[in-house]
Amino acid sequence: MDILLREYLPILIFIALAAGLGLVLILAAAVLAVRSPDPEKVSAYECGFNAFDDARMKFDVRFYLVSILFIIFDLEVAFLFPWAVAFKDISILGFWSMMVFLAVLTVGFCYEWKKGALEWQ
Repeated sequence: MDILLREYLPILIFIALAAGLGLVLILAAAVLAVRSPDPEKVSAYECGFNAFDDARMKFDVRFYLVSILFIIFDLEVAFLFPWAVAFKDISILGFWSMMVFLAVLTVGFCYEWKKGALEWQ
């Protein structure tokens, strides 16, 4: 049992160092951070509407459309990584299956681009 614990000692030391460094950085940021909120800092940044307004107010749906499109095309890239890693081991069927997948996504991207879904006015 002593040999097994000795093999895991470097991992435990690494975890302890990582946790310690994380705590030091969080505490340093909390102590040293400058807190001067101004109207520009607390203004709407990504969501397109103020964060501290009424929850029942009308908002721009284009932000959600762009975010959904981003997720869709981000997943496309996520499917490309395992395919690229196993590229030398897949058959011609695997290659053409991915080409069909990419073609469908490219047609969808072109359609969205033509409809103006990616433009922010």
